[in-house]
Amino acid sequence: MESVTGHEVRGTLPEGLGAAIRATAEEIAALLRGVADTSVPVPGSEWTVGQAAAHLAQANELMADIAAGRERAYGDGTPQSLAAANERALAAFEERAADPLAAMIVTHAEAYLAAVGRRTTDENTTVVTPLGPMSRAVLGSYLLTHMLGHGYDLARALGRPHMIDRTRVELSLPFLTTAMPRVTDAAATAGLIARYTIRLWGGARFGTAFTDGAVSVTPQPPTRPDCTILTEPVTFFLMALGRCDPWGAMARGRVLAWGRKPWLAPRFPRLFTAP
Repeated sequence: MESVTGHEVRGTLPEGLGAAIRATAEEIAALLRGVADTSVPVPGSEWTVGQAAAHLAQANELMADIAAGRERAYGDGTPQSLAAANERALAAFEERAADPLAAMIVTHAEAYLAAVGRRTTDENTTVVTPLGPMSRAVLGSYLLTHMLGHGYDLARALGRPHMIDRTRVELSLPFLTTAMPRVTDAAATAGLIARYTIRLWGGARFGTAFTDGAVSVTPQPPTRPDCTILTEPVTFFLMALGRCDPWGAMARGRVLAWGRKPWLAPRFPRLFTAP
C-alpha cells in the first residue's frame, strides 16, 4: 500500500510515522516541562496553554484507545460536534499543570504505538474515529497531525520554535486527504465546479475536485486542472489547519498558483472547516 505521499507502508505504519509520533510528543512535552504559569493565552485561540495541553493529553489517550480496539464516542464526525465534545471533555478534566500533562502526552502517544505494534497484519482494518472510519495507519497520521497543530500553538504561546517540518507534513497527508471530504464547508462549495492539483515543494501531490458541493480527493492530480497550487509544505499544513492566511502566504511567495483559473487558489483553504 502507498499513501498519497508515496510512503510505503511497512509492518503496521508508514515508514517514519511511528518515529515522528514519538518525537513530536517528546518535543511538545519538552516545551511544557517547567512552565510555571499555564494560564498564558494561546494566540488565535480561546484556550490557555494549560487547556491546550490538557486537550492534547485527552486526545492522545482517545486515539490510543481507538487503536487498541476500544470504542469511544466523541461527537458525530462534524467539526462543530468535535468542538463541543472537546469543551465537555475539558470541563470534566481538571489537570492544568504543565509537567503532569507533558507526561500524559508522551505516555498516551506511546500507548498508541504499542497498540498498533501488537497488530502486525491489519494496518488497513477500519476503526471508528472522531472524523469517521479510517485505517489504523491513517489514524496514526491523524494523531501526528493533531499533535503538530496544537504543538505549533503551544510553541507560539511560549515563544519557542515549533516542530513542524516537511517530513512530518508529508506524513500528515494521508489523514488530511482522508478528512477533506468530511470537513468541507457546504456553504462555501455550493455551486462550485473546479479541479485542483495540489503540489508541495519537494514532490508530494494530489488532486481535489468539487462538483456543486461534493468533493473528491485522489492520489493522482487531474489531467486538466483548473488551478494548480504549489505550496511550501509547512505553509500548506498551517493553512490546512486554519493557522495561516492564504493571502499572506501568497504575498510572501510561499504559495504559487497557475492554470486556467488561478484566482481559485486563495479560495481553496476556505472551502474547508478545520476540525
